Amino acid sequence: MATEREKMEAGEWYTCLDDELEALRLAALNAVHAHNHLPPSERRTLSAPLHNLFADPGANCLIETPFHCSYGRNIHLGAEVFINSGCVILDSAPVHIGDGTLIGTGAQIICADHHRDPVKRRAGIEIAHPVTIGANVWIGAGAIVMPGVTIGAEAIIGAGAVVTRDVAMAATVVGVPAKPV
Repeated sequence: MATEREKMEAGEWYTCLDDELEALRLAALNAVHAHNHLPPSERRTLSAPLHNLFADPGANCLIETPFHCSYGRNIHLGAEVFINSGCVILDSAPVHIGDGTLIGTGAQIICADHHRDPVKRRAGIEIAHPVTIGANVWIGAGAIVMPGVTIGAEAIIGAGAVVTRDVAMAATVVGVPAKPV
């Protein structure tokens, strides 16, 4: 029988109320706490705590504080990614962020989707969908990227947009839900 972690990684329904998953989240919280409390002079590149946590840390990346992620182990950064303060990445599935992408303050990238049945939702049943963001994308302040979304290279996501569907390469989307301009 598959563990909850194996179900999560396979993109199947799983319960997040699991000791193994809790231990992974605690490891991420410790790394994030260490990153968020470094002196500014030590944050000019991706900090050691996050570099060691992420699946693929990317070269010459910078993540401003505060930052939060669920697991970290599912985050793949390209080179020269900049993530501004207050960003949240709920990486219960793989999150790939392409080279040169800029993510604005307060942006959120969400992989977890909770069950629609309230009894199952209270039991912690959820499913995770990967998020892929191409190279040289600009995600504006306060934007939210929902589970399963792919954003094409060079796209622009307007501030405050809620991205519920895939975004084409070089497209600009704004609004709630986000729509092409």
